[in-house]
Amino acid sequence: MDVALSNAIIQTATHLASAKQSDAVNIAMLKKALDLQETAAATMLDTMVQSMPQPQLATSGTLGTQVNTFA
Repeated sequence: MDVALSNAIIQTATHLASAKQSDAVNIAMLKKALDLQETAAATMLDTMVQSMPQPQLATSGTLGTQVNTFA
């Protein structure tokens, strides 16, 4: 077996193992970034809901007591 061929095989195997590990790290970082975005979006939505005034619901009459919609 040629030494150069053996070295090429070893280098290729090392490169593939390194790429696999690098991909795993990149996926983990992507998951963390998505989790942070999810938390930020949930916080923003909660703040928006709390800051918006809630409309008063109709309590009597035929208009608005069955279905309450607003635009």
